[in-house]
Formats: sequence, structure tokens, C-alpha cells
Amino acid sequence: MNRVNLELVGVGGQGILTSSQVIGGAALEKGLDVYMSEVHGMAQRGGVVVTTVKLGDEVYSPLVGRGEADVVLGFEPVETYRAIEQASEGTWVVTNTEPIVPFTVSVGSEDYPSIEDEIIPSLEDSTEKLITLNAQSLAEEAGAAITQNIVLIGALTGLKVLPLEKEEIKDSVKDKVPEKFLEMNMEAFEKGYNRTKEVRK
Repeated sequence: MNRVNLELVGVGGQGILTSSQVIGGAALEKGLDVYMSEVHGMAQRGGVVVTTVKLGDEVYSPLVGRGEADVVLGFEPVETYRAIEQASEGTWVVTNTEPIVPFTVSVGSEDYPSIEDEIIPSLEDSTEKLITLNAQSLAEEAGAAITQNIVLIGALTGLKVLPLEKEEIKDSVKDKVPEKFLEMNMEAFEKGYNRTKEVRK
């Protein structure tokens, strides 16, 4: 089995650390080697969050070098763009298209780049394997916007690049979410999973 290098990027409050724990927990349950690392700023105030997860056989370090990511999972489009140096032409890039506008943009001191005219074309130039989805919209359809991270885990699972089965990842999600919110989280997972399957037809 080959190792899989994941890079999860976004901002604080999007459930990125929980998402990495879901993936890592499923891998540990299966007996795989797992290394995770975190880099984040003011996570509770919308600061940048980057988590790497390496899993498979004989994993010795959590570091993912430039161009070495097998998957970049972006929770916020600008942060996906910033992380593109970790990708190569063969890297899967899965990104949420719903922006979280920084305070500096809200007060007019900076501009947020156009997602359709700038960010998406730049990502398309960087990889041949791009999947975009509005995780917020899908999460709301599932019952709550807070399940966006589970939508993205579902989308990641649909790529079939992890050495994990769909049910193994779903079981790990079940371990992380409260029982009363389980149904909507499972629905969110399926919506993300189906989005990836639609794109890959």
C-alpha cells in the first residue's frame, strides 16, 4: 500500500481539526500508520488553519513537502489557492467555493478575489484534478451549515484515494459527532460523497 499525503486548509471555526481527527481515527482503527501536524493562527477568530495527515504503511513523518500532497482539501477558496504550492498536476484538489470574507475586506481595506474569474481558473491551471462544491449549501440541505466539514469529508471519501472504505470513515464520523446530530451529519457526508461521484463520472 502506498502512503497518502493530505493537506487540509481553511480558517478557524470550520471544523478542520475535527476533520483530520476523523480521517486519522479511521486509519488508526484499521491499523494503519498515521502522522498529523497542525499549523494555525488565531483559530477562534478566523485565522489560517493548515493540517497535514499522512497515512498508510511505514509513515515516519507528518511533513508534506512542496508538490507532494496527494490531496488538498480546501475549506475556504482563498486558502485553497494559497496552498496550491503543495500540489502537483496529479494532485486532487477539492475545494469549497463558499468564501469566508476577512474583516479587512469587510471594512474595505482589501479586496476579496473573484472566485469564478480568478481563484478557480488559477486552480485549474495548477492541477488536472479539481473538484469544486458549495459545502455550505449542501450542509444547509442536510440540516445545518455547521456540517460543512462533514460534507467535505464525504467529498474526500468519494475520490477513492484513501486506503479506507466508505463505511470505515462514516464510523469514524459517528464517533466524533453527538448522537442527536448524527442523522444530519450522515446526510451531509452523503451529499459531499455524491458530489464527487457526479464530477468523476
